[in-house]
Amino acid sequence: MYYVSTRDSSRRLTASQAIVEGLSRDGGLYLPEEIPQLTMDEIKALAALSYPERAAKLMKLYLDEFTGEELLGFAKNAYGPAKFDTPAAAPVVKLTENTYIQELWHGPTCAFKDMALQMLPYLLTASLKKTGEEKTVCILVATSGDTGKAALEGFRDVDRTKILVFYPDGGVSEMQKLQMVTQEGKNVGVCAVRGNFDDAQTGVKRIFSDEALREELAVRGYFLSSANSINWGRLLPQIVYYVSAYCDLLNAGAVSAGERVNFCVPTGNFGNILSGFYAKKMGVPIGRLICASNENNVLTDFIRTGTYDRNRPFYQTASPSMDILISSNLERLLSLLSGSDEEVRGYMQRLSETGKYTVSDRVLRAVQAEFSCGFCTDAQGAQTIGKTFREKQYLLDTHTAVACTVLDAYRAETGDETLTVVESTASPFKFCASVLDALGVAEHAPGTGVLSQLTAETGRPAPKPLASLAGKPVRFGQITDKADMRAVVAEFLR
Repeated sequence: MYYVSTRDSSRRLTASQAIVEGLSRDGGLYLPEEIPQLTMDEIKALAALSYPERAAKLMKLYLDEFTGEELLGFAKNAYGPAKFDTPAAAPVVKLTENTYIQELWHGPTCAFKDMALQMLPYLLTASLKKTGEEKTVCILVATSGDTGKAALEGFRDVDRTKILVFYPDGGVSEMQKLQMVTQEGKNVGVCAVRGNFDDAQTGVKRIFSDEALREELAVRGYFLSSANSINWGRLLPQIVYYVSAYCDLLNAGAVSAGERVNFCVPTGNFGNILSGFYAKKMGVPIGRLICASNENNVLTDFIRTGTYDRNRPFYQTASPSMDILISSNLERLLSLLSGSDEEVRGYMQRLSETGKYTVSDRVLRAVQAEFSCGFCTDAQGAQTIGKTFREKQYLLDTHTAVACTVLDAYRAETGDETLTVVESTASPFKFCASVLDALGVAEHAPGTGVLSQLTAETGRPAPKPLASLAGKPVRFGQITDKADMRAVVAEFLR
């Protein structure tokens, strides 16, 4: 199977080449030329397997250069007991008769990014061998909070790799920041950027398209790649947990084979929900994909109107991983629905030049046929956290609360009571202060003491990876302007 750029379909690479390159040099994103298909019998067969076995079989459909044995070995290491605190890896738990929560935060950094970023290092290092690349890869990451730590942990001390993470100064939770700035490993670097996530993400994309820097680094024996969801190797493992959720619902008797389910996804960069779209197009019986935004509701407006406009106020919210106005993976959806690299190039050029674009009526109809949407405020999300804990004894994080709030509004508006899986993207202990506020606790213990405070308030234990942060030394304190990110990369690789 070949992979093509969203902006130039003549750029065809193998899977290993696309994973190594990360972002296409024309600025586009790679996506597979075709979408493999699953029959219901195949889905039922997957339901009998463990999560690593499901992952290996599903990824093999997209990675024909890799053997099944190779992928199974990767998956067992990525999702095994040394990394995840449950054999299910991404368990589905019942909240109400028609609402289930898929917990994607049982990995080493307590966020859904582990589902992909524990697998990506294996895919990337194997791809380096398959492509004959001899230089050392430097992974550049822009993070709105969770990707950074998950990538740092995934690539820590991996041979022939270095990793540098940029995060928005003041734009992540204290726990997210502490996870990054205390990161262990000989090959890691972390730097704050004055600005927001979009500034960091735009800076990283600009560095990828910098030919002079690429040549300079090649002389030193380095090349750049990405661990953001612009890399297909990040997106592919996320498809797995949508298929796995349906398998688990079958095993629980919650649905019958072929019965449709909806998914509600807290969404910032559009990668998570796009993975659900791929699972649906593969043949998983998925009905509506409900895109849930916080007050940075650029995606809600796009799905409702067909106009994507990032020229709007940027809000720092209690769900910082969704504080994004430039949703990179939407470009892949536009490519899939339009079927035209020329059309996508035009949209992306207008976004770059004016900050907005409007899709054709045909594309808008196609978007609205698949996606519903909504957004909520911090206050509404906090109310949902409090209510859910009081009534269901289930503790939500701020991002999952956004999804639950939007789902309630969607059901009230449409009357659609289809069984829905809410994608829970982070442990509530990553956002202790906001969760405590939502539970009515205004005074917060300093530092990592909030973990014990939230445990005392709820009776829930803090995840070990977060509890172990207490007393860890801070290793990284650098802050840079967005215009100077290139120099930070050059210095990191000296």
